[in-house]
Amino acid sequence: MSRWLTEAVPRGRVAAFRTLIYLFVAADLVIFTPWVRTRVSVPGDLYRPLLIGRLLPLPTPTETLVTVIFWALLLLALLAATGRAPRLLGWAVCALYLEWMIIAMSYGKVDHDRFGLLVALAVLPTAGRARHGDTTRTEAGGWALRVTQVAVICTYFLAAFAKLRFGGLDWLTGSVLARAIIRRGTDLADLIAQVPHLLIVAQFGIVAFELLSPVVFLLPARWRLAMVGFFYSFHAVTIATITISFAPHLAAMTSFLPLERVRPLVWARRLVGRETPASATDVSPADPMDADTVPPGQAPVGAVAERTLDDQAPVVGRPVGP
Repeated sequence: MSRWLTEAVPRGRVAAFRTLIYLFVAADLVIFTPWVRTRVSVPGDLYRPLLIGRLLPLPTPTETLVTVIFWALLLLALLAATGRAPRLLGWAVCALYLEWMIIAMSYGKVDHDRFGLLVALAVLPTAGRARHGDTTRTEAGGWALRVTQVAVICTYFLAAFAKLRFGGLDWLTGSVLARAIIRRGTDLADLIAQVPHLLIVAQFGIVAFELLSPVVFLLPARWRLAMVGFFYSFHAVTIATITISFAPHLAAMTSFLPLERVRPLVWARRLVGRETPASATDVSPADPMDADTVPPGQAPVGAVAERTLDDQAPVVGRPVGP
């Protein structure tokens, strides 16, 4: 189990995941949760902090406190996205975003789509330094990604558990999706709702999908990526029908993806035709996305690409890679 939890991954994957997560935090402040700043206009006696807010304890939000957290978190998240001072900036972003979420969720509603993101922020500072495009492997980075993956899957599995715990079997045969469509459905959802019994079948399918989500860890690499693709398609349908995005969860779920292949700066240089031999030195020939940089006579990188796809072994069996 310990070998599986610390399965080494390319440092470039850790660097890409770190950049994506911290940029999402900055975007979350200005796009998804700017409403948190309006909490200061709510009477203080309506503030009912979560358990962690009572244990610490944390102060009742004021306009000054919320404003300071907002601007400090926005600045630090953008700095952390550069990969500099990963531990110092990482812990600072983690603490500030946790407080931001405590303020947001202490007025009667708690969103479960934040769990994976919060876990990612808590473990990324432990991954150490990582540079984009670096193909050397790191167990610390592998642990950070694996723990985030476990949190993502727990979000699904525990959601099904909560449905059955509080709704019982009636959740499966009730009008849950029908009510959601009435409240916030789209034209596409209205069309789907007209098909007899389809919403009931969908409710059975949702619970089955959530209960079976841990199977992703038992699959070979290619099938694992295919299942993660199914997860994303499920959320695409959710957005298209009842306009629920789960954006923080989707950001955390990128921990399953071979993000080291995503090299936007390298692609941009190629697009504008400004890449020089000097700038190409930071692109590893082993990167399957940069196969055209391999010198003449060197072996093709197909085998390396296969290894990149398969660098996280399933929970059963020996890990792939050194």
